[in-house]
Amino acid sequence: MKTSCAISLFTALLLSASFSAAQAPQPPKPGPEVQRLAYLAGDWKNEGTMHASAFGPGGKFTSRNHNEWFPGKFFLLSHSDSTLSGMGVVKGMAIFGYDPQNKVYTYRVYNSMGQAQSSTGTIQGADWTWTNDYTYQGKTYKNRFLLHEDSPSAYSMKVDLSDDGGNTWKTVMEGNATRTTAAALTR
Repeated sequence: MKTSCAISLFTALLLSASFSAAQAPQPPKPGPEVQRLAYLAGDWKNEGTMHASAFGPGGKFTSRNHNEWFPGKFFLLSHSDSTLSGMGVVKGMAIFGYDPQNKVYTYRVYNSMGQAQSSTGTIQGADWTWTNDYTYQGKTYKNRFLLHEDSPSAYSMKVDLSDDGGNTWKTVMEGNATRTTAAALTR
């Protein structure tokens, strides 16, 4: 009798442990939308032209970006060092992500000039579009960043601004980027 009770207790404990293990919540995994951000992972060299606008006289720019996955691979972190003609060196930090509830990509950037911006984006094929409203010197502009994947290691880009609510747009920046190293590893 003691043996059958011990076996029954042992069996109940094993079943309980198995049930608990089967019911343990699994950590969430990034969806395919988040995985699409992998295109930007790695190190990139950017160069192009800024056109005269309310934001400055224009000129050449260069930038180096280091983009790596945040642990969990839900967000891509970006650090940039840019040299802007007439403005000097600007350092930036950004976070790319995906908002599954609103079905949009997210981009939040902060830089050494005290600026902070939040944008939302979409991707259709090889074309990425990021938009936001940006206030500068008391005036609000619509901002549109367009990126086209030219190849797995190169893209072209441009920034358009509208000061009339999006009825007309003016290109204020355009350039190209080339991947300089393979995708960064997760820490």
